[in-house]
Amino acid sequence: MSEVTQLLQRTSAGDAAAREPLYRLLYPELMRLARSHLARAGTLSLDAPGLLHDAYLRLTANQLLPDTNRRVFFAYASRVMRSVIVDYVRERNAQKRGGGVQNVTLTAGLAETIFTEHSVTEIERALVALESLDARAYRVVEMRYFAGLTEEDIAGVLEVSVPTVKRDWRKARAFLYGQLC
Repeated sequence: MSEVTQLLQRTSAGDAAAREPLYRLLYPELMRLARSHLARAGTLSLDAPGLLHDAYLRLTANQLLPDTNRRVFFAYASRVMRSVIVDYVRERNAQKRGGGVQNVTLTAGLAETIFTEHSVTEIERALVALESLDARAYRVVEMRYFAGLTEEDIAGVLEVSVPTVKRDWRKARAFLYGQLC
């Protein structure tokens, strides 16, 4: 069992002393994940350290961190970072009419470019609709796009086959295309 998994399990068991070494150990990877989220979100006045520290506050507020393994933790951390970005955009839009909403892509570096025209809040609404329709396809989008996990990693986390992950990814893209176009 890896050091990260041990620290995750200790943290989930209520050992507050395990949180600090866990985050210190994972900080470089969490920073990379924060930069990745911000690159996809477009030009926001939020920076990677700010996103990571806001996400850290939310993560430490949760007493029940996923303790299965590193991949599951990063999928969860990615979800928290995405929620920080969505809340940031919503707050900024609420501050003044128009709010200067920036575009975000949902292409994961692929050739599809249909999502570049949509705001963070529109994509969030489409993702919520996808989650209510097909929770596993939603998780695939979340882990592949937001956490940057490979299809093999996602299959391991969800305990399904790689072809199932690929089908869910295609289905989710088609659904999101329908919602956003």
